[in-house]
Amino acid sequence: MKWKKTIGKGVVTAAVLSFGMWVSAGDASAHGYIQEPASRGYVGSLEKQVIGWQAAMEKYGRVIDSPQSVEGLKGFPERGPADGHIASAEGGLGQIDQVMDRQTADAWKKQDLKGGLNTFTWKYTAPHATSKWHYYITKKSWNPNEPLKRSDFELIGTVNHNGTPANTNLSHKINVPTDRNGYHVILGVWDVADTPNAFYNVIDVNLINDEATDKEPPSAPASVEALSVTDRTVELSWGKSTDNQGIKEYEVYRNGEKIATTTNTVYKDSSVMPETSYEYYIKAIDFSGNSSSASRVVAVTTQKLIEDTEAPTAPSGLHSMKESESSIELMWSPSEDQVGVKEYAIYRDGQLIATTSNTYYVDKNLQPATNYTYTVFAIDAAGNVSASSSSLEVSTLSSNSSAEEWSENKIYTAGMVVQYKGLEYKAKYWTKGNQPDSSDAWELVSDAVVEWNVQKAYPGGSKVRYGNRTYVAQWWTLGDTPGTSAVWKLVE
Repeated sequence: MKWKKTIGKGVVTAAVLSFGMWVSAGDASAHGYIQEPASRGYVGSLEKQVIGWQAAMEKYGRVIDSPQSVEGLKGFPERGPADGHIASAEGGLGQIDQVMDRQTADAWKKQDLKGGLNTFTWKYTAPHATSKWHYYITKKSWNPNEPLKRSDFELIGTVNHNGTPANTNLSHKINVPTDRNGYHVILGVWDVADTPNAFYNVIDVNLINDEATDKEPPSAPASVEALSVTDRTVELSWGKSTDNQGIKEYEVYRNGEKIATTTNTVYKDSSVMPETSYEYYIKAIDFSGNSSSASRVVAVTTQKLIEDTEAPTAPSGLHSMKESESSIELMWSPSEDQVGVKEYAIYRDGQLIATTSNTYYVDKNLQPATNYTYTVFAIDAAGNVSASSSSLEVSTLSSNSSAEEWSENKIYTAGMVVQYKGLEYKAKYWTKGNQPDSSDAWELVSDAVVEWNVQKAYPGGSKVRYGNRTYVAQWWTLGDTPGTSAVWKLVE
């Protein structure tokens, strides 16, 4: 049995879908997926009825039974799934196999799609309170034979919501660009309002556009003005442009050079110097890539340098999103500062363990069933430090393992499992006296990423932490330092 969809400009329609209603036991749990046009995971759930469960599992992974569960941290594109794991959301809190991240020009079924206004319809199995949906498409220059990266995508539409359940907003009208043809990937992101998470759905499409259709440029942005000018910032605003197909974005130019693109009609330039003159103008870009003429030029001079002695506000809302036997995932609300927060310092039990520019941090390599206390401080570019966040006490989960503790005096044969420093290891072959965290005789079976050890051999696919970053081995390696050798690929 074959299936195909043809999607025309103005509305999304199903030409043939002869499977009837797909039902899964997982459908009753959570959370949602794009049904029209079908997301990659939903395509897999349909295809399993044609090629069988085992073949579909090998091609798509567990998503065939749970297309509604491709979940990760929200905040895309600045945060969320890591490069190479956008389709599965494994870079965030994803629960779906990473086989979904396989990316070649012919790896996935594609649905014909015409540019212009198209309808995207969601299927909600748990209609969470929602803040917004946002949609992206791969750029003209993307490489379909490389893993999907955040930088491959550009925003094509945002649908804001008021925090009520998602099922009050099933379908969204989104302008798909008409300035490109062939294989592209559309990414739909559903941001949940009352959790740190979002749902990520990629859609593989074959764009069919007549590039000569829209040659009409937008009108130039009007009423450009400087809303505020300080020693370190210039905030601009302008009136909306008009276009026969709609405005995709605005380009901001400073002294003749493009410095930013935005979908808003305001922009704050925080990269200026004190007592310096600048000239700004704005251009509007439509969904066919046509550019308007430049707006009028706005000339400004920044103020004299003002010494920054004001500390940021204390981080608020510090909480744990998830605990395991060996890790705790922290998140907090951003601090405010008159210039801007540079980074956050994370303390565990009174000791500094990390700094990050994000508002989340995963503390790894912890002991099972252990209490930890965390606080977070905000630091601005001038080095001013905020007051402490409220302290958070949280415990790692207990180990339910019945495995015995490793002993250097005992002989272990292939398949035997031991505990060592709170983690489980399985013997790959006969071994005695070889420490599990440093010997190739042992394979880590616990769901944890451990620090790289120069004495340990790692097979392809092994993950390690080094310099507060996560790397995956692309082939067998021993003694090659992550970050300096091509054998290690940065994943976080």
